[in-house]
Amino acid sequence: MEYTFEITDKVRDYECDLQGIVNNANYQHYFEHARHEFLKSRQVSFARLHDEGCDAVVARVDIAYKVSLRPGDEYVSKLCVQKEGVRYVFHQAIYRKSDNTLCVKGRVDSVVVLHGKLVSGHPQLDALLS
Repeated sequence: MEYTFEITDKVRDYECDLQGIVNNANYQHYFEHARHEFLKSRQVSFARLHDEGCDAVVARVDIAYKVSLRPGDEYVSKLCVQKEGVRYVFHQAIYRKSDNTLCVKGRVDSVVVLHGKLVSGHPQLDALLS
């Protein structure tokens, strides 16, 4: 997979279970943060789109957990996006920075709702594909 965007972050203590590993639900937060930062890096404002009646919403999430992150671990969250029909498909992965170990990989399918109706895309979001 050739990723087109990456961001580095760090695991915070409160994101972990009693076992001392990142709670599985937090990986979705990490993925979402990466998608929002990706949009910002391409000068796409999620808030502005919403104000214009355009909402990109998650339709499906598929995550494969490989190796757990722990408190203090730095990680690199990577993504690329492609279009499949009406869906924008984000292929995402998280690697532990210290040894480049794949910790989580996933696919997040998003669709666009414009003024309450499903549409096949949006020019600002389509521009992310090039």
